[in-house]
Amino acid sequence: MHQDHLEYAKFMTRACLEKSVNSLLGLIEGITIDSEINESELSFLNLWLTEHDALRVHHPFNELIPVVQSAVADGVVTKDEHDDIVWLCERLCSTEYFDQRTADLQRLHAIVGGIVSDGMITEAELNGLSAWLQDHEHLKTCWPYDEVDSLIVGVMKDKKIDAREHALLMSFFAEFITILDGRTINSPVVSEGANILGLCAVCPEIEFADSTFCFTGASIHYTRSALASTVERLGGVFSPNVTKRVRYLVIGAEGNPCWAYACYGRKVEKAVQLRKTGVPVLIVHENDFHDAVLDAG
Repeated sequence: MHQDHLEYAKFMTRACLEKSVNSLLGLIEGITIDSEINESELSFLNLWLTEHDALRVHHPFNELIPVVQSAVADGVVTKDEHDDIVWLCERLCSTEYFDQRTADLQRLHAIVGGIVSDGMITEAELNGLSAWLQDHEHLKTCWPYDEVDSLIVGVMKDKKIDAREHALLMSFFAEFITILDGRTINSPVVSEGANILGLCAVCPEIEFADSTFCFTGASIHYTRSALASTVERLGGVFSPNVTKRVRYLVIGAEGNPCWAYACYGRKVEKAVQLRKTGVPVLIVHENDFHDAVLDAG
């Protein structure tokens, strides 16, 4: 981008945004269409990065650029990296992530973080938050709008907050202080029907023999190849993608930079969808997986 245009970057129209994201989507599909990528093709991805580097502080490029940079860093774009870029591009081209909706979701994160910042959540604060949600119904289906709304409705049925409900609210709302600190939530809650559930299983029983494992995010204990070999050594099967055969999806304790906006990525989204259809995939935190490895010897 020309230097004279930088000051106008924040005023980019939807058409320009779509053109940039779609160009990347077409580029990544094109250079991997033969399941191979050569040096010349890789240079086109680096050219796209260079062209958009000045926009890295603006949404959605603050999410997209780190993912592409990570993919091309070793000179090889794996199928998993390809799928991550395609998934993110498609999400960014959807109505979920554009303009006012993005700003309002960021505002919702800050509101929730502000409510919990004093260590106390009151009925008045929930009523005020409920009114704000009603004024921003265009955020429905975007995490965490539905979760926050369902939680408020359940808690405020009797118009008061008891000790158990306050603890539940504090546990959920406190996650948004993490967002405000610029870190990634790697264990958000999700809504399944009328229930608010933690994404990761609590104290899960993990069996390795004949079980299929998939991994997402960065691990504090293992490289990706070490994770796969550990599973296989203990009698399990490693899968690079989430399928109906996957029994455990392990979320790395370091999360993933591309989760900064949505709080989780393509594999977690797929696992949640499968779980909602009755597929018994268990989403577990890396710490629980590591404990199970130690117990299994």
